[in-house]
Amino acid sequence: MPRRHHHHVYVVELSPDVLYEARFKKANPDYVRGKPCVYVGMTGLDPDLRFDKHKAGIQSNRYVEKFGLRLLPELYAVYNPMPYEAACEMEVELGIALREAGYGVWQA
Repeated sequence: MPRRHHHHVYVVELSPDVLYEARFKKANPDYVRGKPCVYVGMTGLDPDLRFDKHKAGIQSNRYVEKFGLRLLPELYAVYNPMPYEAACEMEVELGIALREAGYGVWQA
């Protein structure tokens, strides 16, 4: 029996204060003021558990640890779960799509 797909893409809303971080701002030259700032990630864990680990500083992205507000499942739930390879590709595609929509995006 094939193994159940258990990888997920996820999107974390970041506080607008992340825009004061030079690296974040530089990575988002086409950011549209007022649009959300987000972190797009991929995990083999449940996105809720992964978010909790970020906030606790466990294998955390510094922007999520410091500025992470909440998950935005309306932006990713439709894709999950999926195989590892698909999740790797979707993480990149989702980040590009959100950036094109004017979001401020950070990816690991």
